[in-house]
Amino acid sequence: MQNQSNKLDFTGQNIYVGFDVHLKSWKVTIMTEKLTHKTFSQSPQPKLLHQYLEKNFPGGVYHSAYEAGFCGYWIHNSLKSLGINSIVVNPADIPTTDKEKVQKEDARDSRKIAKALRNGDLIPIHVPSLKTLEDRSLVRMRATLVQDLARNKNRIKSFLYFHGLELPEAFIKNDGRWSNRYIQWIESLNMPEQSGTYSLQAIVTASKNLRVSVLQITKQINELSKTESYLDNVILLRSIPGIGLLTSMVLLTELETLNRFVSFNKLCSFIGLIPSTHSSGENAVVGEITRRGHSVLRSTIIESSWVAVRHDPALIKSYHDYCKRMEPNKAIVRIARKLLSRIRYVLKTQKQYVTCVVK
Repeated sequence: MQNQSNKLDFTGQNIYVGFDVHLKSWKVTIMTEKLTHKTFSQSPQPKLLHQYLEKNFPGGVYHSAYEAGFCGYWIHNSLKSLGINSIVVNPADIPTTDKEKVQKEDARDSRKIAKALRNGDLIPIHVPSLKTLEDRSLVRMRATLVQDLARNKNRIKSFLYFHGLELPEAFIKNDGRWSNRYIQWIESLNMPEQSGTYSLQAIVTASKNLRVSVLQITKQINELSKTESYLDNVILLRSIPGIGLLTSMVLLTELETLNRFVSFNKLCSFIGLIPSTHSSGENAVVGEITRRGHSVLRSTIIESSWVAVRHDPALIKSYHDYCKRMEPNKAIVRIARKLLSRIRYVLKTQKQYVTCVVK
């Protein structure tokens, strides 16, 4: 007589998990190769998901996917450590129907991710190392503080203009509005009412604190650039006109490695230095640069391009040639691609860039 076994065994079977991540809960959908098992909510803890899979699908090969977002990559790293084949995907790359766009909800999103994962339609994004993520946070924090400082400076300007306070001639002629003398002059101002004086001093104090913070974090980035992980590549990048220390650190912490890009066009696509296209039948339209891309890297490289066209003879010639048939803002995008090619060259070959002489 054959014995009946009640023991579950999913050895060798693929189990697919798609989940929509939120701060206080996850909406999870689990699918096997043939059917949808269940959609449910759980606490945002990777261990709980792993325990559920081990209990209901023992021996299975677990695959999971979630959208990149505010939660970063700690979930991915935790799932990988638990033996789950986790990937992180760009939300824009998940196949979505028009109905799913109109009727968006967490349960539907998790089912959509699980189904696309099972069908093999998801392309994972690159997950940086923990060191790169922390180094990147330092560089990004400086950019955030600089933006906050600029906002505070604009608040001071608006305050002075609103109350009819004119700048002394010395500051206008010398354009030294944010020198120590200029700040001391602002601090010496007394408004007719104490409340006005206190308001102005509060903005000035905040600006001074931000200036100190920016200085401190800049020193930390400078020290980081001298470490073994970055020193050689920083020297290589700074050999390119238009690339300074801060720009080098932005490039190195945001890109981490160029080996993940199989071609220069893939790198341009990642950054967003390719035009948008629309073709139908015999008609093909090439538009502005695509909105997709890495906004931090794109703005950094374009800003550096404006400096490079003043110091690199080859880029100066190219820029003037482009300007004969297009607007300067479009021409600088072409220059940015050339600058990116130089960046890729020095990092790939580990050779410094040598500025050519145009005859």
